[in-house]
Amino acid sequence: MAIAQMAKVIIVTHRTQASELLEVLQREGICQVLNAEEATVTRDSPELATAVQRPRDVEQLLNRLTKSISFLKDYAEPRKGLASVLALRTVVDEESYNKVTSDQEILKVIEQCEQTETAIEKLKAECESLESALQMLTPWASLETPVEEIGQLQQAACLTGLIPTQQFEQTAQQMGQLGAAIQQIGTAANKYACIIACLKQNISDVQKLLRSADFELISFEAMTGTVAELIAQHREKLNQTENQLQDQTGIAASLSKNLLKIEILDDHYRNLLNREQAKSTAPATEQTVILEGWVKKNDFPRLEKILSGFEASSLSEIEPAEDEDIPVEIENKNIIKPFEVITRLYGMPRYFEVDPTAFLAPFFAVFFGLCLTDAGYGLIILAVSVYFIRKMQGDKKLMWMLAICSVATVVAGALMGGWFGDAVQKLNIGWLSQARQKLMWFDPMKYPLRFFTLSLILGYIQIMAGLLIAFLHDLKRKLYVAALCDRLSWLIMLNCVVAFALAKTGKLPSQLGPMFGYTALFSAAVIFLFSQREGGWPARLGMGFYNLFSAIFYIGDVLSYLRLMALGLVTAGLAMAVNQIAELAYELPFVGFIAALLILVFGHLFNLGINTLGAFVHTLRLQYAEFFPKFFVGGGLSFKPLEKNYKHIYIKKT
Repeated sequence: MAIAQMAKVIIVTHRTQASELLEVLQREGICQVLNAEEATVTRDSPELATAVQRPRDVEQLLNRLTKSISFLKDYAEPRKGLASVLALRTVVDEESYNKVTSDQEILKVIEQCEQTETAIEKLKAECESLESALQMLTPWASLETPVEEIGQLQQAACLTGLIPTQQFEQTAQQMGQLGAAIQQIGTAANKYACIIACLKQNISDVQKLLRSADFELISFEAMTGTVAELIAQHREKLNQTENQLQDQTGIAASLSKNLLKIEILDDHYRNLLNREQAKSTAPATEQTVILEGWVKKNDFPRLEKILSGFEASSLSEIEPAEDEDIPVEIENKNIIKPFEVITRLYGMPRYFEVDPTAFLAPFFAVFFGLCLTDAGYGLIILAVSVYFIRKMQGDKKLMWMLAICSVATVVAGALMGGWFGDAVQKLNIGWLSQARQKLMWFDPMKYPLRFFTLSLILGYIQIMAGLLIAFLHDLKRKLYVAALCDRLSWLIMLNCVVAFALAKTGKLPSQLGPMFGYTALFSAAVIFLFSQREGGWPARLGMGFYNLFSAIFYIGDVLSYLRLMALGLVTAGLAMAVNQIAELAYELPFVGFIAALLILVFGHLFNLGINTLGAFVHTLRLQYAEFFPKFFVGGGLSFKPLEKNYKHIYIKKT
């Protein structure tokens, strides 16, 4: 349980071996490679250039692969069931992977995908155009005059278009006053398809009138024949286009059988691009490529072994620069490792800090259990977590953490008698009630003050643990003055104040009270005089007073832990309410049993879901807002080794 020790390394390799070396490093996934801007060697030797040009050919191929995958997914058979959610990546063995990546025929499939996609888009656009034309022609179906003859009069002008139905009568009257004629041909939604004829000398007045009537001009330009003939021609062409579109869709569905192969290629070339980018951005000379980076000290022998296989490459360990940020990787084992989710969510520790994961893990599990305080709910969460652990791919830390927290929930629920609320009491089965009583410590609904006290005690313990961690870490870093004045003084003062209060209330021997009081005053004096050690004495004393006054904030921190009691009582209360409602519903004639069963199932599932979320969020808040500030800052840079990542597939090792 610690932050991994890092080693700064420089690898110098000949250009001819750079790509092969990077491939091996990526496969091992143990070395973080810095680019020219990050590398200190570039600062010392600014004349170094980057190794090669940008890998545009790989980028272009990846772009084509991505588009092909997006296209084929619309025509591939969808994955069904929970597999589509839990196993997002397809499992592929190494032999199949190597076979696909070495098969050049797959690139021809990409070309076919591009051609088919272009054809489908063109045919869809043509169908839309034909459908739009048919929609425009349909209201004019009864027009027997060939459309090319409309408007070919010497003295008169003809206009065709649509007039809103509510405007037609008034427009027709006004047309008559202008010496124009209007003829209704058909209808289109709430509009009339009309032909307007007028003398050419009156066309401007007619057009002005039509504009005020929201007239929509329809043009038959480039069309010949009657409207009925045009409709028949367009429908025939639409049928032909739809058939062609169906054929191309069939081709796309056939090509979708190659989707997995294209996804394999996409992941393969994405990893290749990462290698090429690492190579292209690394400092270099005319003949060599310089790979500067980080490796965990435990992995340094492996890196040496890798480099021993490359004759034109060398490995050296160097000292980091004074102002250099060292990447951080936290290492925990077994039951602690799942709780790294909490640490990473907050932010990685800095290289010189302490990894908080091992310290938060027991508190997080216990607090989560107390927020739910129901053994039945804990068993459900455990079962769901185990199922997801077995079915999920990739990182399962969150599920493992929930499984551990669910065990704590079962224990907390058994100690407080919560089994789906008061279900055991309602059932009134003798041996079951006796078992509950033997396991139970106290009933929080009957003795809420005990739950109140327990929450405060646990909060106080965690806050003191945070201060103790900070104290020990300062000693480890040989910051003895800070450990004494900023950590130990607070530990002594706060605990002596609590002990003094307990002595005054008779919880501890009263003769110990003065000793605790004087010790607390001495610690307070240390905080007042030495908690601020920079600047003049007036400023130091002013900050010392402020720091001493901030002791009141510790009371607020401890009181924050009462949320454990509040959430625990809410969970128990809602569960009891569900049971009570189900009991009343059971009395209904005919449907009583079904109604009660539905209320129990959905009521408890709702209570479980909403309060599990609340337990997680509020327990998380206690770690971040109350515990971490006592010893942890965060903001470290994560260690990101060059490694192979897969978006679409999961390679099964053989």
